[in-house]
Amino acid sequence: MVVDRRGLLAIVTGLARGPGLWLTIALLSAMFLMPTAAPLMRWLFPGNPRPVYTRANFFELTLAHVELAALSSLAAAAIGIGLGIFVTRESGREFAAMAGAIAAIGQTFPPVAVLALTIPVLGYGAAPALVALCLYAIFPVIAATITGLEAVPSSVREAAQGIGFSPRDVLLKVELPLAFPFILAGLRNAVIINIGTAAIASAAGALSLGSPIIEGLSASNPAYVLEGAAVVALLAMVTDRGFAWIEDRARKSSGRQPG
Repeated sequence: MVVDRRGLLAIVTGLARGPGLWLTIALLSAMFLMPTAAPLMRWLFPGNPRPVYTRANFFELTLAHVELAALSSLAAAAIGIGLGIFVTRESGREFAAMAGAIAAIGQTFPPVAVLALTIPVLGYGAAPALVALCLYAIFPVIAATITGLEAVPSSVREAAQGIGFSPRDVLLKVELPLAFPFILAGLRNAVIINIGTAAIASAAGALSLGSPIIEGLSASNPAYVLEGAAVVALLAMVTDRGFAWIEDRARKSSGRQPG
């Protein structure tokens, strides 16, 4: 029992020393206590008759925002990792340059422009935003997958083939586990990009943390903009800390460093 208490105390102390716990508390406070921030907003923006966004509660907005970022990131991960694997195989090496170029173009194309092009086809709502966010997040996933797979020593592949591994087993049991820290770093970048960019979804009529930002811009109410942006920033920082924790454990288990 003494050991358990000491172990629990060590875990709590470790969490308290890192920023992740405090950022999570700040995010939860912003989500649930925003209606009580009216005195602070009146002090920051005197004369503002509506200092707190009330059209939807921030818990609901955050859930919708997380759903958009998660679905688009999952799609980008599936496409990006699949393309990364394909262009590092013998049958797909000739397409490596083209895949990289397409992914780079997808990231340089402004998400707002993608929204404008997809709304006439998909209509208003979450669908055009998911397409724009997915295109924007594919490039870091492809780049990280290619880097991780190409960093696997050829001697390791040859050793696996020498003991009878099929090409599929070499990929699944040797290459992907060794490339996982690199792929995870690419996923981390993609998810953080999507959390920050998902605010544009509200321009297409989808519910997200961009709703108070866009309404604040259209109604010249900077308090709304500050409230939406603050929760987006806290959500991105909490997610980044979560990925950092997973990456740290992945590096320790594989002994490899991305980058």
